[in-house]
Amino acid sequence: MNKPNPDPAADIFERLSSTLAARKSADPAASYAARLFAKGPDAILKKIGEEAAELIMASKEGRSPGIVYEAADVLFHLLLLLAFHDLSIDDVRRELERREGVSGIAEKAARAAHP
Repeated sequence: MNKPNPDPAADIFERLSSTLAARKSADPAASYAARLFAKGPDAILKKIGEEAAELIMASKEGRSPGIVYEAADVLFHLLLLLAFHDLSIDDVRRELERREGVSGIAEKAARAAHP
């Protein structure tokens, strides 16, 4: 029996991940996500870059509502990229859990030692 997830943020990420995975086979004329999937990874990566630049500008301007809006766009497109590669937010969550409690400096050094 699955216990309910007490984290509402995790719930939205899981629901959105499921929706995006379903959109991979949707009609590109009827779905923005399906259209990006059909265009391929370069289009998705370009969109992530555009949204990240918009997030940077909102942050530099100190516009809290803009920061939140643009961060949501970055996260949406990141989830879309993960779905494109048949990955999910759970894969990212597991990696973050693996790194939890590990010094960022030590973690980066370990990655450099084992490319």
